[in-house]
Parts: sequence; C-alpha cells; structure tokens
Amino acid sequence: MGAPTLTIIIPAYNEETSLQKFLPEVIAFCKQKSHKIIVVNDGSKDDTKKVLESFSGESSLTILTNKLNAGYGAAIKKGVRHADTDFVVTVDADGQHDLADVEKLFLKAIETDADMVIGNRGNSSGYYRTFGKWLIRKIAGMLMTLPVHDINSGMKLYRTYLAKKYITICPETMAYSDIILLAFVFKRNLVLEMPITIKPRTSGTSTINAMTAVDTIKEIMNIVVLFNPIRIFFPAGILIILASLLWNIHIFMRGGGVSSGTLLGILMGIIFFLFGLIAHQLSAFRRETLE
Repeated sequence: MGAPTLTIIIPAYNEETSLQKFLPEVIAFCKQKSHKIIVVNDGSKDDTKKVLESFSGESSLTILTNKLNAGYGAAIKKGVRHADTDFVVTVDADGQHDLADVEKLFLKAIETDADMVIGNRGNSSGYYRTFGKWLIRKIAGMLMTLPVHDINSGMKLYRTYLAKKYITICPETMAYSDIILLAFVFKRNLVLEMPITIKPRTSGTSTINAMTAVDTIKEIMNIVVLFNPIRIFFPAGILIILASLLWNIHIFMRGGGVSSGTLLGILMGIIFFLFGLIAHQLSAFRRETLE
C-alpha cells in the first residue's frame, strides 16, 4: 500500500491579487511534497479566472470554474467531488494560511489515523469574530459533544471518501465549514485539532459578516434537527408544559381552575413531542445517505 496522498482545495472568489502571490507558493509547495491542488473559481467578477489560466500548465493544478457565484460551500464540495487522493485539506485563497501547517495537519492525520484534523486559529480573529465563534460553538455544544474548539476554521483536513459521503447534507454557504465538522462528529469519526498560524490579509476583503453567523446558526439547528431532533423538540415541549403549569398556579389558587392559556400551552407542548417523534423517524431516512 502506497503512502497517503493529499489534495489542497482552494475556493476562490474575487481573489485575483492574492492568488498572484499565493498560488505560486502553493504550487511550489505541492511539487516538493507531491501533493495536488484544486482551485475552484466560484464565479469571480474580477480577473481571478485570468490569473488561474496563467498557471494552467502546471501538472499538479486542476482549475474548476462556476459560471456564477454558488457559495463557499458549493466551491469546496465541487473540489471534493473531483479529488482522487486519500485526504483533502481546505485552504483559503487570501494567503492567510501557512502552508507549513498543511503538512503538520497531514502528518497528524497519518500518525493518529484521524479522519479529520482541524487547524485551530486560537484568538487570531477580532472581537466580533471571536464572540461569534464562541456563540456558535456554545450553541453546537449544547446539542452535541464537540471534541474541538475552532469549529468554523477554514483549514480542515479530512478523508476524501468520508467527505464525499457527508457533503450531500452540507450547505453551499459559509456554514459548510461548521456542518462538515458536525457530520464527522455525529458519525463518530476521529476528529482532532492542532494550532495553526494565521497571517494578515494583504489584499481583498473578507466576505464574512454578521449574516454569515446567523446563517451558520440556522444551519447548525438544521443539522441537529436532521441528526438528533429529539434533543430539540422534547426539551422544548417539556419547557412549554412546565411554563404553562407554573403560569396557572396563581389562577388555580384563586379558584379559577385551569385557564385557556394554560391548556393552549400544554397542547403546544404535546405538539412539540409529536413533531419530535415524526422528525426522528424522518431523520432516520435522511441519515442513510451518510452510510
């Protein structure tokens, strides 16, 4: 059996300036390490396509193009589908990732037989991003046990054959980065993390904003409903019923019996229970796509 192989997947959207400097570094790195590169031009409106075409003669480089901007997740999923190596690793096109960290994650996966290794950026983000990362992790952590901290890191290395199965349930937005991790965790694959270095962005602007965090939280809720809906509907049903009963105590003590509002709350709690049972059955069918 030969040595494990690796493909670096780079989603790119309006990164012509960054790629002019960063892509030659990636190509040289991959030639030295015998890795492959897939760059997905996700409908860029600048000259990203021309920059990529200038490197089209490189044997280690595969260039894929979306005619329209399909989203960060869509670009990575396209790269994963075209990968034919044992592992893939995602790297941002803005040049902020250190290529030495790619090799560290790769060696970590080989040494530990891990299925996914995440690059932990530490506290390299600004206040708002740090808070957003903390909030998203807390929400995800309440719904499933997470073995890592930096769940939305852009540098993730994982086994290709597992990724090809799991991307079928992943979104095409920025939330892809979080959901692919949750899929690996839910399926009880070995997920590890190690610290990486983040370099300052030298050009271009980030597409991450407040709506990205909102979209990610929405997708996390969607994935938990898919994987373990009882964790949401059953506690919600119990909470609604208890709140309704507590609300009715003072009415009952005055001899007012059970109010219509309390009955409505109890009914809503029961409905949540029933929704949970139905969602649990439906999710069992959806989860078959991960087998």
